Order: sequence, then C-alpha cells, then structure tokens
Amino acid sequence: MSPAVQNQVGKKDYEQLRVSGLHAFYGESHILHGIDLVVNRGELVTLLGRNGAGRSTTLKAIMNMVGRRTGSIMINGEETMSCAPHHIARLGVGFCPEHRGIFASLNVEENLTLPPVVRSGGMSLEEIYTMFPNLYERRASPGNKLSGGEQQMLALARILRTGANMLLLDEITEGLAPVIVEKLGEVLMKLKRKGLTIILVEQNFHFAAPLADRHYVVEHGQIVEEVSASELDSKRSLLNGYLGV
Repeated sequence: MSPAVQNQVGKKDYEQLRVSGLHAFYGESHILHGIDLVVNRGELVTLLGRNGAGRSTTLKAIMNMVGRRTGSIMINGEETMSCAPHHIARLGVGFCPEHRGIFASLNVEENLTLPPVVRSGGMSLEEIYTMFPNLYERRASPGNKLSGGEQQMLALARILRTGANMLLLDEITEGLAPVIVEKLGEVLMKLKRKGLTIILVEQNFHFAAPLADRHYVVEHGQIVEEVSASELDSKRSLLNGYLGV
C-alpha cells in the first residue's frame, strides 16, 4: 500500500463524523444552510451559538430527525443521508435530547434496563452506578420524583447502556444547579478518557470551554468559526461577540 493510500485510510479511521453541505428544513422553514464539520474519534467538540442559531437542529439532522435534509453525513465512513434514525443508532450514535426522554413512571433501574443494546460495549449497571452514585442511591425512585440533575444523569446513563460510542448531547446543563453541572463535567471527561466521541450543544460556555478539544460557532444555520482549545485565549473576544457574552 502506498504512503498516500495509507494516509487516506488512517484519516478515514480517525474521522468518526463528517458533515458536508448540510441543509435542513422543517416544513417550509430552511434552518441549516450548508453546515460543514468534522469530529474525530475520541474528541469532545462543542457547537456554540445563540438560541435559534441551528445547533440543536444540527444534532437532530445527524439523527435524521428533521423534516428534510440535503448534503452528506458520513458516520464511521458510511453515508447516512438515506438511513432511518434506528439505523444511525446502530452505528453507535446516541442522542440525548433537551427534554431528556426518560420514562417518568418507571424507576431508575427500570429505566436503565429498558434501553436496547444497539451494539456491543454498553456499560453494565455496575459501571453506570459507579459513574453516577446518585442514581444508585435513587435506583428505586420513579423518574418523575428525581431532581432535574438526576433526570439528566439518567438520560445520559440510558444512552451509555446502549453501547453508543458517539454522544450527541443537547443542552445537558440547562437549568441545573452548579454542583450538578460540575458533576456532569467530570462525567464527560471520564467518558472522553474512555475514548467516546462527544458533540455538545451548550449555552454555558464556561462549562464547555475547559472540556472541549475544539469549538464550532453556529450562526444563522452555518458554521462561522472553528476554535481549537489552544486558540481560546487569543479568540476570546471574538467568541464573546458571537455568543453575546
């Protein structure tokens, strides 16, 4: 195999997600206007921007949960534009929506034993309870009796049970107490060390900044800036302008 071919193979193995020229629509509303981004295996990447910029729609479009989309979305080197959401999940993609999506009437342990294993490598209950001690303590409590932070931990834990190795997380810190936000940050760093790939839509830049390898800024349905962790200090004022901080 020539060096050029070897480099190309290595590049494909390294990239877990490549989005090219992505447009997304809800009915007649044109929300995404040509999103281009790449996420490498094991990276934690954020989508930053103001409300309505198209960040959450980008995650939903990756999962094929929008009305219509055009462009290209490659996951693990496979084109997924014609794939149903359940097939995308089988590729190892787990989506944690803003509304969390837990079963309110079931207790914590029942919530954790229900998710289907879509691929090998899902975390055991023991691993989940080690990572989320609060859930172990509340394992017999119904979902609707949990605090907002506990519900968020449960939603994330449910995805980890499925075997997903790329997590799409939508505003997981919204409305949570600072101590819970700090705990979620610790969990994300543990998951990153395990080799999981994480794409984080986040309004709380102070939470996201120390966690991420790279930041994409979304504005009017387009990526307008890409900032690596090493560039944060030099581009802080630029980011503040985009984010209205």
